[in-house]
Amino acid sequence: MYQTVKGTYDLLEKDMARFNTVADLFRHFLSLYGYSEIKTPVFEYTGVFQKENDTSDMVTKEMYSFSPNGKDSLTLRPEGTAGVIRSFVENKMYTRPELPVKLAYIEEMFRHERPQKGRQRQFTQMGIECLGQKDPLIDAEVIALGYTFIRTLGLQSVKVLINSLGDSESRLRYKEKLIEYFTPHKDELCPDCQNRLNKNPLRILDCKVDHGSRVIAEAPKMELTPESQKYFDDLKHYLDILEIPYEVDDKLVRGLDYYTDTVFEVVSTNEASGSQSTIFAGGRYDDLVKEMGGPQMSGIGFAIGVERLMILAEAEGIFEEYEPDLECYVINLNKTPDYALQIAEEVRNNSFTTEMDYYGRSLKAQFRSSERKKARFVLILGEDEEKENTVAIKDTLTKAQETVKKEELVERLDQLLEDYYE
Repeated sequence: MYQTVKGTYDLLEKDMARFNTVADLFRHFLSLYGYSEIKTPVFEYTGVFQKENDTSDMVTKEMYSFSPNGKDSLTLRPEGTAGVIRSFVENKMYTRPELPVKLAYIEEMFRHERPQKGRQRQFTQMGIECLGQKDPLIDAEVIALGYTFIRTLGLQSVKVLINSLGDSESRLRYKEKLIEYFTPHKDELCPDCQNRLNKNPLRILDCKVDHGSRVIAEAPKMELTPESQKYFDDLKHYLDILEIPYEVDDKLVRGLDYYTDTVFEVVSTNEASGSQSTIFAGGRYDDLVKEMGGPQMSGIGFAIGVERLMILAEAEGIFEEYEPDLECYVINLNKTPDYALQIAEEVRNNSFTTEMDYYGRSLKAQFRSSERKKARFVLILGEDEEKENTVAIKDTLTKAQETVKKEELVERLDQLLEDYYE
């Protein structure tokens, strides 16, 4: 018997319904903020994701790369930003008269890492990229979209963390200061951080192995140039205007090497999150568009791990509110299904979710099915109803039952719903 490959999983009916609930709400917020969804290929040339001197775990350890012809190296998509930037450049979206260009995706990603709760080798990310302009107002709006989305979904136990990695001058000075600080402590660092020391010492601050150590805790802080400091102060001002609570975390550098200036994470404080507390995260990147062959043009974005979000939503009891109950169940007591089929199609054509009996079972058995499916209305069709072109409606909430003409059925169902919720 075949089973799923390690690090992959099936989304069964209930989980798929919850996945669609999350994705549909995200798409609603994309439309509110003016983002257009695109799809990029599942695999790209490896160079799209692998940049020179990139020391991130994703690039050095986790990518699924292969060479089908022995020449070109291809990689299954490990994250969304690089592919979107490649598409932005290849399709010359930077020439559009209106900037920024706002793009979004809901895509499968692939990383070869140790599977654990909320983190699989195949997973889904939802994300946005706002490309073509640099302004702290845009950064604040990007954070606001993600924050408002998860709060609207129902997550309460969340915290917003922000930091600035500064401009190129700020980062160059900071890297030199970190190299000077960490070099005497090199033997106290994990092997990965020892390799990062001279390539990208900022990544040491994000190390999962050395996190919490004295050496990391006492590391010097970033000193921003006046221009970068003003940019960061303006971002905080706009977040205050939007009434988004935040904390400045000077150790926040994010897991990818291309970020500049603003970086942020929104984390869960719910105990169910365990070690995987990040709900969504991202930041600004000044050079990625140029590295892909486009003009010098800045961008900012974030990504949300859907599986992790669903775990947190379930832990907070959110999906109970969204679970789609059945609106109509058609009970057929006639010798043929003809009349029941007509009624079921009539209510479905008027946007009522509907199930019906296919097997000619007893009244009791059909009622049990309607209860298991949590049907709001039971539509009972016997010989008299078929002969007189009527339908018996039982409201399972009020327990009331009545008979209406077939042509009045939809109007009466609408009225019963309206009366109940008034």
